[in-house]
Amino acid sequence: MAIPDLIEILPQTEPVRAEITVPGSKSITNRALILAALSEGVVTLEGALWSEDTQIMAEGLRTLGFDVAVEPDLDEECNRTIRVIGLAGKIPRSGTAQQPLELFVGNAGTAARFLSALVCLGSGFYRLSGVSRMHQRPQLALFEALRQLGYRVVSEQGNDKLPVVIQGSGPREGACSVQLNESSQFASALLMGAQRGGWRIQVEGEDPEESPYVAMTMELIQAFPARGGTFRIEPDASSGSYFWAAHFLGLSTETFARDWKENARPVVAWPVSDWQIDASFPRYLPLPPEISREGQLGDSIMTAIALGPFTKEPVRFTELGRLRLQECERVVALRTELTKCGARVVEEGDTLTVYPSRMHGAEIETYGDHRMAMCFTILGLKVPGIKIKNPACVKKTFPNFFQKLAAPPPRGLGIKILDGHSGGFLETEDLFAGQEGREPKERVA
Repeated sequence: MAIPDLIEILPQTEPVRAEITVPGSKSITNRALILAALSEGVVTLEGALWSEDTQIMAEGLRTLGFDVAVEPDLDEECNRTIRVIGLAGKIPRSGTAQQPLELFVGNAGTAARFLSALVCLGSGFYRLSGVSRMHQRPQLALFEALRQLGYRVVSEQGNDKLPVVIQGSGPREGACSVQLNESSQFASALLMGAQRGGWRIQVEGEDPEESPYVAMTMELIQAFPARGGTFRIEPDASSGSYFWAAHFLGLSTETFARDWKENARPVVAWPVSDWQIDASFPRYLPLPPEISREGQLGDSIMTAIALGPFTKEPVRFTELGRLRLQECERVVALRTELTKCGARVVEEGDTLTVYPSRMHGAEIETYGDHRMAMCFTILGLKVPGIKIKNPACVKKTFPNFFQKLAAPPPRGLGIKILDGHSGGFLETEDLFAGQEGREPKERVA
């Protein structure tokens, strides 16, 4: 049975001591898949996320002719062990000018940007397309950089967005510059292919070592087994932020601080590297007066914004511009849905100020955005009457998110979730987001 298109979250009635596993990092998994394809030899990725975005990336590599084998992970249902045979920068398949090789990227920004750079190392024509929202998302800085390197990139609509046809012509020594203003993924795409392509990349507009996701890419390149081997992917800190938020909401500030000091963690195997900026999320609880999307938190700033109404003083969330260009216009979406629940939220430029507010229930529009669904679900742990539309959108990065909420402690929070239409209780097995995700297109080694 598929998860209903409307669910209601019942508030958490008492604190729960949980030790929850979250799936692997999406950002690391999709970078690791590209680096594995570029490697020389067999690379085994352990703890890799298996969700809509990473399945799109794996399928893209298979379409390009790479051998990608997938096996179950016994510790986490939404992880996989993935084996990729790297070909040292060679791309096995391509298409012709009349019939380019088709690559569908859905609404996966990492797949769209990373594959655009990767196919330049091939020999032939490739067409990348996605869902309508992906066709609205920016690509110009990346396409311009690829053109500087000598590759032919033709946007079908003439707007430097998808759909696009790229002519791969193999390694081409050269230099390019790329802006980070709209997305750090542009620089990451180029940096991963730079060694095999002979590219010299100049990142403009921001120190790449201070841009958290570019820094992640650079560190992964250094740590990755480029001649084959095993690479372990750490849990996704952005996904873990929801359970840290739930833990915080269920405790007094003093108790939460004591738990943090005593290393009592609601998420098992919390990342200890500094690769994921969102690994610092617990350090921002309780919320400070101001938090930046650029320098302090990544996607988990959305989780923090959802906690804003429960503070004692207003909190300013700054430098949110990139949130406008992701799965939905997230700044407007957050303001709209929080206001619908009674919150006072002021939008000024790329800043949201959230005030302490008396909250009430509402039906939450998720805009097809996995993080909107998960953020407002956590709101529902505190506020009665929160209903989530299209909860299946969490399949993009966390297909078993609602199962984690509903599972009994310590592996879950024991939260009751209702069918939003009938009011009936949903069993854990009814809460997997997208039943097709249980039987993905896997080729077992």
